[in-house]
Amino acid sequence: MEQRYLTTVESPAGPLHIAVRENGAIVSISFGANQSAAAFEHAISGRGFSPEWNDEPATDVIRQLAEYSSGERRTFDLPLDPVGSAWELTVWNALRTIPYGETRSYGQIAAQLGDASKARAVGWANGANPIPVVIPCHRVIGAKGNLTGFGGGIEAKIRLLEHEGALLPGFV
Repeated sequence: MEQRYLTTVESPAGPLHIAVRENGAIVSISFGANQSAAAFEHAISGRGFSPEWNDEPATDVIRQLAEYSSGERRTFDLPLDPVGSAWELTVWNALRTIPYGETRSYGQIAAQLGDASKARAVGWANGANPIPVVIPCHRVIGAKGNLTGFGGGIEAKIRLLEHEGALLPGFV
């Protein structure tokens, strides 16, 4: 059974539970407000992996998320290992091109990928992102500037966007 190393770090959106491979590549991030550490460990185990709480393999992840949280870091330089369909991987790569402090609509991402009519498909892929914050799905909003659903909850999305200066405090 392949090992996954787990850790929890603080972020502007609250605690994040993180699973990494031995080489430090991130495979999953979960918002602690939505899932307890025990439930996160159980979910990783349920995927056929042997989970172990150990910060050592996640040293770079912990450091870079701390730098992001303190406002010192705007981009991440971390190995990622998300599992998804070819379409999801394409969308997640496009999300990584959204600059810190900016937002894009689902339609804009679809157009960037060559077919503006696939906004809904972008939304589904965005919602399936297993590595939120680092793959910044929180930066995707509705066509009219509305804040749409978010796996971490709308409050977490608001806090992340406010942290990055993409929203005025108190905007909903």
